[in-house]
Amino acid sequence: MSLDGLAHSWHPSQGGRWSLLLLHGTGGDEDELVPFARAAAPGASMLAVRGAVSEGGKLRHFARHPDGRFERSEVVRRADELATFVAAARSHYGFAPPVALGFSNGANIAAAIILLHPALLAGAILLRAVPPLIGAAPAALDGRRVVVVSGETDSIAPPALGADLALCLTKQGAEAAHHVLPCGHDLTAADVTLARDWLGSFAEGAPAGPVSSHLNRP
Repeated sequence: MSLDGLAHSWHPSQGGRWSLLLLHGTGGDEDELVPFARAAAPGASMLAVRGAVSEGGKLRHFARHPDGRFERSEVVRRADELATFVAAARSHYGFAPPVALGFSNGANIAAAIILLHPALLAGAILLRAVPPLIGAAPAALDGRRVVVVSGETDSIAPPALGADLALCLTKQGAEAAHHVLPCGHDLTAADVTLARDWLGSFAEGAPAGPVSSHLNRP
């Protein structure tokens, strides 16, 4: 099904508390994060969006240079397009402002939306993210709650860049936490547990947590 040109799947609420916006990583598709989301937020409604960019046959949410660098204008354009789509989807399906759940490239575009269109999302879970935009964001984040989750041995999205992103979000006014798990780039059961616990604390109004911490280390 398409809405305003973006392929996606819609999963209505099964009695859950949350609405989630699922944004897959490079090479994934709109189904990639559905099992993760069902485990982390049982019964949640889910809008899962397929990336509109192909890189060597692998789907992404925005293009990048061959050396991996991001082009600000491309990130902004794609974030604006996705934000417009999500707003239209909310009207079409009738769901509350969602929490973005993004992995890798999907986490990066979710971070860009938080920075550029903070009112669109209730919060964000950014798994293996790096800063998508250089320079100050044009909007204050007004306490938007975000958690950035890095893998300790991740060479694609190193923990130091995850910490930079959390700090950037905090400086813009978000309640941002950064956690480092003992893993690499791939998602693990610990990510599911952390996301579920974070959503639980979000619902209870507890603080987002420390700006940076390591979990499950001796």
